[in-house]
Amino acid sequence: MPAPSALAIALAGVFLIAFMKGAFGGGFAIVGIPLLSLAMDPIEAGALLAPLFIAMDVTALRHWRPSTWSRIDLMMLLPALVIGIALGYLALRDLDRHAVEIVMGVVTLVFAAMWFLGGGEIKPRPRSTFKAGLAGLSSGVTTMVAHSGGPPLAIYLLPLGLSKALYAGTTSLFFTVGNLLKAGPWLLLATPSKSVWLLMALCAPAVPVGVWAGWRLHERLDQRALYRACYAILVVTAAKLLWDGISGKLPS
Repeated sequence: MPAPSALAIALAGVFLIAFMKGAFGGGFAIVGIPLLSLAMDPIEAGALLAPLFIAMDVTALRHWRPSTWSRIDLMMLLPALVIGIALGYLALRDLDRHAVEIVMGVVTLVFAAMWFLGGGEIKPRPRSTFKAGLAGLSSGVTTMVAHSGGPPLAIYLLPLGLSKALYAGTTSLFFTVGNLLKAGPWLLLATPSKSVWLLMALCAPAVPVGVWAGWRLHERLDQRALYRACYAILVVTAAKLLWDGISGKLPS
């Protein structure tokens, strides 16, 4: 059995990630990673989360039904996501993951700063196949490398000015596909031990509770408040990516 402190930390991390899934459609798993890293190695945490992500996705799809999916955007995003996950798997094996974290952190901070400097208003922009492909590709790489595929996708979707339900539903389905694709590679990179499987089973009840609580928050937020929350989370996510990347580059 895991130590009570480790179980409490893991439950809190899984609940937080599931909450973000229910409220914003997913993509912000890195917000809960710092909690999990207090109890286990980050690679081990990735193996723990891989099956739990799928459980979160299945639960969230009860709320984010097909009427909340932007099919035109998903058709442009998903093919690039598949390629991005494949590249991310190679990056985990052969490339410097900290460099990827630093670049993604800087790009996300610049994007969020432009929104704040512009007065925090959403000015809908036309769709772009190129931007959608770049977002899907970048999201695939970062979700595989750092469990942080949210920022690239948000950088593409937020300026479109989608309704809050359409934004969350599209994001949810996008990461449902991504999490299904990356579960196998992650389990190959870090095969869970018996203790991790046990911890996973003990954390599973936090998934539906967290998704439901997040969805309730989504229902209470108006359009502007939801978008403000998304941008605020982007800043937190970018700061975490920068911290992980820079600290990983520093000599030990």
